[in-house]
Amino acid sequence: MTTLDERPPTAAPAELLRSTLRRHASGVVVITVPGPAGFTATSFTSVSLEPALVSFYLASGASTAPAVRAAEAFTVHVLRREQEKLARAFARSGADRFAGVPWHEGPHGTPLLEGAAARLTARRVGLHPVGDHLLVVGEVVAADVPGGEPLVHHDGGFGGFAPGAGEGPWR
Repeated sequence: MTTLDERPPTAAPAELLRSTLRRHASGVVVITVPGPAGFTATSFTSVSLEPALVSFYLASGASTAPAVRAAEAFTVHVLRREQEKLARAFARSGADRFAGVPWHEGPHGTPLLEGAAARLTARRVGLHPVGDHLLVVGEVVAADVPGGEPLVHHDGGFGGFAPGAGEGPWR
């Protein structure tokens, strides 16, 4: 049996990471900041419950990076299964991502998109360069959870998730 450490690399580390992480299913969010500016992300995660902290990563050279660096707050929109078109629109570079999208400005100056499965707004408490990305950390100041089946990204495509009848402590 060969362990991972004994195998000779078959591709550059960046390509190995990319191809490996394509196998990891993740929820899809659109993150918005004042401007308006926004982008699709799959790197959103919780950090802490006390205090309530969340984080995401953004490529340092992304078109929205200057707006994110300047923002004091951000809103995370957890997309519903039927919002694939919205996810694709906010993933495109060089386009008006807000064109035709119903939204209004929230109390913290961030665009609030209509129809998300869940939405939270956070006050930025950290911005750190990490490799070729920015790590952004925020403290949750507002949230609402209308519900709905989430949009999931896996292996370059979008899909849905329906919970099974699993057993054990997670059920």
